Amino acid sequence: MMTIRDKAKAAKSASFKLAALDSATKDAALELIALRLESRKDEIIAANREDCARSEKEQIAAPILKRLTFEDAKIADVVDGTRSLKNLSDPVGVTLLSTELDKGLDLYRVSCPIGVVGIIFESRPDALLQISTLCLKSGNAVLLKGGSEAALTNRILAEIIDAASKEAGVPEGWIQLVETRADVNEMFALNEEIDLLIPRGSNAFVKYIMDNSSIPVLGHADGVCHIYLHDDCDTDKVVPIVVDSKTQYVAACNTVENILVHESVASRELPRIKAALAEKNVEMVGCKKTCAIINIPAATTEDWHTEYVDYKVAIKVVSGLDEAIAFINEHGSGHTDSILTESATTAKTFMALVDSACVFQNCSTRFSDGFRFGFGAEVGISTSKIHARGPVGLDGLLIYKYKLIGNGQTVSQYASKEKTYTHKPMNTVCPL
Repeated sequence: MMTIRDKAKAAKSASFKLAALDSATKDAALELIALRLESRKDEIIAANREDCARSEKEQIAAPILKRLTFEDAKIADVVDGTRSLKNLSDPVGVTLLSTELDKGLDLYRVSCPIGVVGIIFESRPDALLQISTLCLKSGNAVLLKGGSEAALTNRILAEIIDAASKEAGVPEGWIQLVETRADVNEMFALNEEIDLLIPRGSNAFVKYIMDNSSIPVLGHADGVCHIYLHDDCDTDKVVPIVVDSKTQYVAACNTVENILVHESVASRELPRIKAALAEKNVEMVGCKKTCAIINIPAATTEDWHTEYVDYKVAIKVVSGLDEAIAFINEHGSGHTDSILTESATTAKTFMALVDSACVFQNCSTRFSDGFRFGFGAEVGISTSKIHARGPVGLDGLLIYKYKLIGNGQTVSQYASKEKTYTHKPMNTVCPL
């Protein structure tokens, strides 16, 4: 039986070949994965129902159980997402910069895969498919650790992807499934095999990994998202956006958790919001000013920091834009925040000053998603401030290398002033 180190070494070995794999082979593998998912749908659903039944007996929390469920509609979505990646151009080998250092000495910055990505994600089986197909398209090998509650579903999905990709000609070993909790802690020490860790979980979990591993971490932290209703918000837009943001898929990390309302429109909008959310069985808590307008329980200090991913939301009346921005920056998680306003100037200020990966005007927070952004899918939403932020799609799984093409030049020629640098920008594609 392979140890976690064996799996990481196999992935590392495969990553070198995968980095140079041609586009046609990768796209053929994606199509074959989609076909196998469709043909083995009944097996996948049966495995998932067994996972769900076991999890219900173990009294898994309702939001986690909702994420775990993986039947016809979700399978159709991931099949569509897999095929959509074929329509995207190959992100590997793209010339990002070209400079003539001197005549006959040309420098190119060219995109390339990161290498081996270790991803630890929650109970959603669709995340396994999104992550692995994005890694395949971007030329990265991947170690996947899903939640134990989805063990059977993850196992069959990983087996389908592995078999289909091998059949299409993808190097063996590029995808590895990690199943035990002990393996996760051992992953943190595999800095020679794993190039990047992407945890999808709480702030505390992300911090734990950062404190216990020297491997770079791309953090997907809590989704404490906000909607702020400014004093000029269009009342016809308020309820549809708020309801969609909270209830379209309540277990997602981009659902709204705090609603902020300008004091001048609170009396008008809060009763409408309460009625609409009550129809969806959403529990509401609020600040003192909110509770004076609508009859709901008082919010605690903890409520403003909580990612419910459930049918609950906290509501606060604020004095204006400045207070709303300050509140979001203090209590939010840097994920996604939306303002409802008809003023471009106000929206511009909000977007400039709110320190989040995604900032929206007059639309649902649920749009914060790699597939909806046209990235094909996503490995997660990063709240970090490194090379990738927001929904991490293909671009977030790439780095670059510099390629220098010369004709016998040496540094001593330039040090002695025999030659001089030109440093001319070029608009050419790297020929190698």
